[in-house]
Amino acid sequence: MSRLGRVTDTGAGRALRTRGGGWLRALREDLWTVRAEPLPPSTWLRWLPHGLVCLAAFGVLVGAMGDMVDNGHLNSGAAFLIAGGQAGAMILGMWRPVPGWWLSTVSWVLGAALLHSRLGADAETYTWPWTAAGIISHLFVLLLLALRVRTRAAVEALAVTVVLTSVLQGWWSAGVNYDATGAIAIPLSAVVVVVGTALRGRREARAELVEQTTLTAEERTRRTLLEERSRIARELHDVVAHHMSVISIQAQVAPHLVENPPDELKENLAGIRQNALEALTELRRVLGVLRSEHPGPGEAPVGPGGTGTAEHAPQPTLDRLDALVENTRAAGREVTTEINGERRPLPPGVELSAYRIVQEALSNVLRHAPGASAKVRLTYQSDGLEVEIVNSRPTGPASPSTGAGHGLLGMRERVAMLGGTMTAHPWHWDGFKVTAFLPDTPPADPAPGTDRITYHFPDPEAGTP
Repeated sequence: MSRLGRVTDTGAGRALRTRGGGWLRALREDLWTVRAEPLPPSTWLRWLPHGLVCLAAFGVLVGAMGDMVDNGHLNSGAAFLIAGGQAGAMILGMWRPVPGWWLSTVSWVLGAALLHSRLGADAETYTWPWTAAGIISHLFVLLLLALRVRTRAAVEALAVTVVLTSVLQGWWSAGVNYDATGAIAIPLSAVVVVVGTALRGRREARAELVEQTTLTAEERTRRTLLEERSRIARELHDVVAHHMSVISIQAQVAPHLVENPPDELKENLAGIRQNALEALTELRRVLGVLRSEHPGPGEAPVGPGGTGTAEHAPQPTLDRLDALVENTRAAGREVTTEINGERRPLPPGVELSAYRIVQEALSNVLRHAPGASAKVRLTYQSDGLEVEIVNSRPTGPASPSTGAGHGLLGMRERVAMLGGTMTAHPWHWDGFKVTAFLPDTPPADPAPGTDRITYHFPDPEAGTP
């Protein structure tokens, strides 16, 4: 005779219990909370709809009390308690959507329980388990809930509403004469949850798009600044390396230019040469990482006056300004130059930066001001150089630009590096003006900052360079 052993728990049973426990934990996490949900950022969205909700809550309070006292034959105290709970749930849902939903649900179930004993007392039927005011209140609360919480929590609240409505209307109303309202409340609740969830998803998508757009613009600006700084670093490397090499060669040749030079002179010149070589080595080591092994498409000079040659070509100075202007004229533009003051040699960094600023400004005229003429003015002052580029009103709309649109940022970096000042703003009749002052004796330790740069326009790409 066989003996039946103890029934053991199967893997399927454990899986079902585990899944059921997970559902209950998720339900408790989503609906058993009093946490505040953030309000929309817009002032209009913050106050106008909330005022409408408060007005609707007052209407629910008055309508629900009159309906339950006159038609449901409840005493005024119980009617006020239920109606106050439904109206208060609407107001509470604006700041605490989950507790507001719980208050609305409890008020509705309590009202349905009190009115159930009144059903069939008169010949006239009565709406049950939902009253008209109760449906309106709960729809408002569900909409506020769907707009403010996760989609899963809104669906769970809808499911609980459907289950309670089905239980009250299907199991507790047999043999009683009344107007069933569950068939109206359930579809309307589902529609409200779907609409609220869609609006919330749209708002989140727009917020993410704005954030992504901002991050993209910041990243593009940062990348442009890094590229311009790398370019400046390479140019300064060439300039400083040239002078340090000259110092080293002169220190090496100097002893041979003097007959029987003293040992002290030889030692000092050897020390100068050694220091120059060490400084040159350290300079190349620090800035060498910024040099590209092969020049990229944006590293060789482009635009007016750009040669497109490799990065080891001599760096341009103001001596090549005429060639730069001629290239712009060859593109069909009228360009005039004016030089004020006594022209004199300037430090290589100032000459290079002045040339690059004029080059970028003329490139902007070609790209953003079709048909416009330009004027380049150089004013040599006792303490530096003032560069001014003005273009007239364009004769037609500018074609879409494929560049990053951050040429002014490159000008800013150059001016700030030299401790100068710069302004860029629209000029008379839709023209544009760029003015930069470059001191010939920049500070030893400049602190570049945007306080030295003044912009008088909202967007560098808005129609003018």
